[in-house]
Amino acid sequence: MVRRSRRVLVLTAVDAEREAVLAGLATAGEAARGFDVATVGAGAAAAAAATMYHLLTGDASGRPGLVVSAGIGGGFAPAAPVGSLAVAESVVAADLGAQTAGGFVPIAELGFGRGEHRPPARLSRAVAGALGAAYGPVLTVGTVTGTGERGAELAARHPGAVAEGMEGFGVAEAAAYLGIPVLEIRAISNAVGPRDRAAWRIGDALAALATAFGMLPGVLEVEAGHDDS
Repeated sequence: MVRRSRRVLVLTAVDAEREAVLAGLATAGEAARGFDVATVGAGAAAAAAATMYHLLTGDASGRPGLVVSAGIGGGFAPAAPVGSLAVAESVVAADLGAQTAGGFVPIAELGFGRGEHRPPARLSRAVAGALGAAYGPVLTVGTVTGTGERGAELAARHPGAVAEGMEGFGVAEAAAYLGIPVLEIRAISNAVGPRDRAAWRIGDALAALATAFGMLPGVLEVEAGHDDS
């Protein structure tokens, strides 16, 4: 088995997610050496600021070689049911742009910057396959979807979307400034659509997140011997 030579920084929004990640890593044994896990707060702005802080703290030679945005989130049916996992093919700022009479215009089409980041394709596909996760765009939103109409709009604008969260794009934007690749892994606690807290399964999602991080170090060890292209 190829040894993983890079440090990995895992960033979650809240402490419950961080604890689930740590619980999973604890089962991975020696393979989990070199993983650091931190909480960055909710939302893309807080996530970007805290990610940059963690990346710039300490010796530049010791910066991580990979950043992972991790947590629970909403899943797009039928691709990502409650209790399952989703891995980002692309990390998309889904509501960063302008609302016009003709519909939503993404920030990139306005000419004001980028609206998505793409994790290393080989690595993200391998992680999704090993975890049995849905693989596709993961949307970063500033407001959690709470209606069927909004869910349908997002699905139409982002074909193949598998999940939504609130931090991924902020984490990816900060990592990109330093040229560090990023992954996003979401455990699904609820369906994207009408807001029904009674149907949320946060405990199941946190358990799935722990399972994912029990497996992830081994996947990265194997993939460290390949070109992430």
